[in-house]
Amino acid sequence: MIKQVGPTTIQEKHRATCHCGTVELELSLPNGIVDPRRCDCSICRRKGAIVASVTLDAIRIVKGQEALRLYQFNTNTAKHYFCSVCGIYTHHQRRSNPHQYGYNVGCLDGVNPFDLGDVVTNDGVNHPADR
Repeated sequence: MIKQVGPTTIQEKHRATCHCGTVELELSLPNGIVDPRRCDCSICRRKGAIVASVTLDAIRIVKGQEALRLYQFNTNTAKHYFCSVCGIYTHHQRRSNPHQYGYNVGCLDGVNPFDLGDVVTNDGVNHPADR
């Protein structure tokens, strides 16, 4: 459980935005940033984001719903969302746990994901759903 990231205190209700500010999310993070990670699957290694997860009801789109675009591939289970204006990945509904969203830690206001230190990398190349 991480509640302090560098100089930023993670609020229980924390704002997240894409780069241009068109998309704004409110995340419920009562335990801070839990289980931050990277993934080496084909899309994650290209986007390079550090992600953490919350339940589906813990993300609320405050503005920019109309600017979000959906990208799906392979099994079409995961739903990856990004801003159609600036292209930043904001969140995705997870394939390994469809009851959760993974969110881009770098979109959290005031958070520099490099302040997290060492972040584990999940083996997305050998995902169980691909077998």
